Amino acid sequence: MHTEEFSGTGPAVQRCPYRLDPAGGDIQGEAALIRAAGSAARIELPGGVPAWGVADPAVITRLLTSPAVSKDADQHWPAWIEGEVGPDWSLALWVSIRSMFTAYGPDHTRLRKLVSGAFTAHRTKALAPAVDRIAAELLDELATADPYEPVDLRARYAGPLPARVICELFGVPLASRDRLCTLFDALFSTATAPEEVQIHAAELYGILHELVAAKRAEPADDLAGALVAIQREGIERGDPRPLEDQELLDTLVHFLSAGYETTINLVDHAVHALLTHPEQLELVRTGAATWGDVIEETLRWEPAAANLMLRYAVEDIDLGDVVIPRGDALVMAVAGAGRDQEVHGVDAHLFDITRPTRRDHLAFGHGVHHCLGAPLARMEGVIALSALFARFPDLELAVPSDTLRPVRSFISNGHQHLPVRTGKASAPLG
Repeated sequence: MHTEEFSGTGPAVQRCPYRLDPAGGDIQGEAALIRAAGSAARIELPGGVPAWGVADPAVITRLLTSPAVSKDADQHWPAWIEGEVGPDWSLALWVSIRSMFTAYGPDHTRLRKLVSGAFTAHRTKALAPAVDRIAAELLDELATADPYEPVDLRARYAGPLPARVICELFGVPLASRDRLCTLFDALFSTATAPEEVQIHAAELYGILHELVAAKRAEPADDLAGALVAIQREGIERGDPRPLEDQELLDTLVHFLSAGYETTINLVDHAVHALLTHPEQLELVRTGAATWGDVIEETLRWEPAAANLMLRYAVEDIDLGDVVIPRGDALVMAVAGAGRDQEVHGVDAHLFDITRPTRRDHLAFGHGVHHCLGAPLARMEGVIALSALFARFPDLELAVPSDTLRPVRSFISNGHQHLPVRTGKASAPLG
């Protein structure tokens, strides 16, 4: 993270903002600087766009539940409304998306109610056998490789598992799945050039237009089909605000990308943490802790989304030591919140699955914007880890931990590659 002079205006504006590294080279280091600066710190996003970074978990919780904070740039971000930040900005997709992910007030209530009718707990729970099957298939493929030669676990297991699960859940055709995930990887990369982002976004929406058209032509019992049915039923009932076409497409972008990116990073970080902390893995193997404990501590220690983008101050927000002026953008540094020593103790930087506060994290947001897909991500994580370490009990990193490189993003938090040696495989369960 770089610092430089900044001639801002407004109450208590800091003169030395932190410029986030677009390539996400030091997520935790940046978060620590923001956290140490107080309730909020001035930061700079790609393209010289100013914002406020917040890493204090108490402040984040307050802001995420406050009506003084919006996610709707069209209503509450003057820089976007007045064209200072435009559609050619590298992060414009995450600002312009029209779904419950960016809605505010009554619009958010309307969209969340519509979408939650499709994304039910029953539907999520019913996916468990499919997750088991997909994990077993991927592990069978891994077992055919040389057990003592490096293999990229992110590419061969951590990524394909959630990709297949989320695509089956939404009924994405087999022919589109690999390309869809490649596009999401590119769009989550905050180091991608703006012109490339626009090309990727256009291709993504082309795929989703085809998906929606297919579900309209032939109704299906999957989430994409359920969303299309909800839209159709709303129109037939004469609802004053049925699900609009753009809202439908953007909802698909939201859920498909989040369902894929969150879980790939969760499994990636959890495996890395256990292989570099064998005493923690032993706690699970001896029954002193559970795979669920591993998931929660991973979400605290290295959350899959490092920074939640973007929020906007609906009015001046007085945080005590600083005032966020009305209309300013905010970034919630949840990676930093998970390392807060006042909440998690002086050893907050350590990975400890018995930590009493392991569940006290903000990895899935908080309040009205808490992630609807959190139960699915947790379930996938538990199944993925338990199956992996049962099949490959001698799994080990194939390279020194400090040579691993982060994905090129300050939103997504994971490794570009996770080389491992599987060791001799055990017989598959069942």
